Amino acid sequence: MIKVSLLIPTLDQSGAEKQLSLLATSLPQEEFEVQVIALTRGGPYETLLREHNIPLTILKKRFKFDPLAYRALKKTIQQQQPDILHTWLFAANSYGRMAVKRLSKSQKTPKVIVSERCVDTWKSRWQHNVDRRLLPQTSLLVGNSQSVVDFYQEQGVPESILRVVPNGIPIPQVADTENTRKELFQQHDIPADARLMAFVGRLARQKRIEDLLWTLQLLRQMNEKIILLLIGEGPERAKLEQLAHKYTVTPNVRFLGHRPDVKALFPLFDLFLLASDFEGQSNSVMEAMSYGIPVIASDIPPNRELVVHGETGFLTSVGDCTGYAQYAERILADPQLATDLGLAAQKKMQQDFSIAKMTAGYAALYREVLT
Repeated sequence: MIKVSLLIPTLDQSGAEKQLSLLATSLPQEEFEVQVIALTRGGPYETLLREHNIPLTILKKRFKFDPLAYRALKKTIQQQQPDILHTWLFAANSYGRMAVKRLSKSQKTPKVIVSERCVDTWKSRWQHNVDRRLLPQTSLLVGNSQSVVDFYQEQGVPESILRVVPNGIPIPQVADTENTRKELFQQHDIPADARLMAFVGRLARQKRIEDLLWTLQLLRQMNEKIILLLIGEGPERAKLEQLAHKYTVTPNVRFLGHRPDVKALFPLFDLFLLASDFEGQSNSVMEAMSYGIPVIASDIPPNRELVVHGETGFLTSVGDCTGYAQYAERILADPQLATDLGLAAQKKMQQDFSIAKMTAGYAALYREVLT
């Protein structure tokens, strides 16, 4: 039996947390004994873990560097005695490797697999220095896309320890959406004949949601029935609401905030938009594709690994609002094109990005580091 401890900062409803939870609940129980450690707090995915009887430890970290949480992590690792410590995101990657580094020589030292989830151009020099100093404690660094791995190779991570395991996405069973549509349209005063474009994710600068608002301004000149749904919260919300007023698109945009029922909303979308200037591997794009929703995304390497231009959706240059508007108008005006793009997108998710394939990828890495 291989003992695996998965370490992550929180269990918030975000991409890395979702992938960790899917992995924890999908690894074969006859081969792997899984435990989860959250540095700071639990969250929505805590329920999923407990439903599958996955042991969970929450360390309640309070500060950027919290000595009490660090000591608690060391103690937890000593108690769990994992064969593998698999860490996710910068805080967990740092705390986990530092804790393993300080284990006494008489104690069992786990192999450490570091999971990087994004092309982290936001990292400062000191964060990259931390990553480099902890490389000796890194058995493997795994990215969720080739773009992430290429980025970290450029930062000095040896190619020999780099691996790629793409995200996994469940293929949904779409239920009757009539009541959901009626409720959504009534709640947010959406005209019955409206066409819905959507973005799902954090309202943060990297997502370039202001480009989507300007795209909406261009589109509404051709079709006033288009509504843009912005689903999620984040630091840019107040600014975006002001921009919507400035661009005179307030009647055509709805800020829905965080929606725990977002999966029920996907089948209602006519198309999905992502304008980010950097990503790792977008879970929201993958979800849209799994529902057969046509996607228009920024032409950056991680998105190219998901969206095949002209086949499963369209790609356009970062900041090219005219391009987004042209492709959106083309999809909305051609139901057969929308159907063909959606079916091809769904097929790609089923073939290349299943949960089973993601789980098998990580299982193979666990076996690799132990041999």
